[in-house]
Amino acid sequence: MLRALRKDPRWVNWFYGFTPPERGTIRLGHRRVYIVPSRVGWMFGGTIAILLLGSINYALALGFALTFLLAGLGLAGMVHTARNLALLAVNSTRVEPVFAGEDAQFRLLLDNPSRFDRPSILARHVASGAQVVVDVGADSAAEVVLAIPAARRGRLALGRVMLETRFPLDLFRAWSYVEPDAHCVVYPRPLFSALPAAGTHAGGGKSRAFNAGSDDFAGLRTYHASDSPRHIAWKTVARTGNLLTKQFSEDAAAELWLEWEHANPALDLEQRLSLLAGWVLAAEQGGARYGLRIPGTEIEPDRGEAQRAACLQALALYEAR
Repeated sequence: MLRALRKDPRWVNWFYGFTPPERGTIRLGHRRVYIVPSRVGWMFGGTIAILLLGSINYALALGFALTFLLAGLGLAGMVHTARNLALLAVNSTRVEPVFAGEDAQFRLLLDNPSRFDRPSILARHVASGAQVVVDVGADSAAEVVLAIPAARRGRLALGRVMLETRFPLDLFRAWSYVEPDAHCVVYPRPLFSALPAAGTHAGGGKSRAFNAGSDDFAGLRTYHASDSPRHIAWKTVARTGNLLTKQFSEDAAAELWLEWEHANPALDLEQRLSLLAGWVLAAEQGGARYGLRIPGTEIEPDRGEAQRAACLQALALYEAR
């Protein structure tokens, strides 16, 4: 019964006091901080109980003094343990995209608005077990970086993160759960192969190939008997006495289209996406103007980091219809 309740998200959300994902700044109020004795704390409590029984049995005044001194120390430690975590503010920052098989670097900012330090704050990712310990100074913030494995392409959500502390005496364990609205775009794992042949698209572009034509002036060359008199550079002839002919060219732009149909039909969906991702990286590294055509998406040819990111994101978020 209890195990079934633990797996029910409605029960879990009610118990921990929030509904994921949490947007904006997350503040850990006192009602969201839970505290129980640690293993050392239970041993400490057992020791106090034995001291109390011995003091009662033998009517030891110093035994009573020691017992209540240790009990007061434990209660003070419990208050400081809960205070070390309460009222912290948690924010998530932008996550850089990664390729499948790499680790997504999720960054959380722990903001301490109080005038005392918050030492030994443990942040643990519940699903993967990735964890890091930070100290948050008074009136300052500390950054937590959690390396979460990105096994497959798509949009990877951060999920639930536990913040825990046992400061200062390790007698009590205080913890709270947060689930920021943070995602990482995971690109397909690139599969490298030869690029498809580039086409030529007339009408302008940054990468130019000059073909014979009559649109734009391209330079001068030596006169041939077959040249038209209209193409002779008469002003240059009058100035230098050399018979030269004007040379013209058409403005053409070499464009590389990376298309779904260019991939081997024997490949499955994920392999095709990986192959296209490898082509995008190779085209960008080669300085080509490239575009992407996949079912439902067309990205016009361009080059640069923005073009690379747009193509890889389209591949990462592609869903077969």
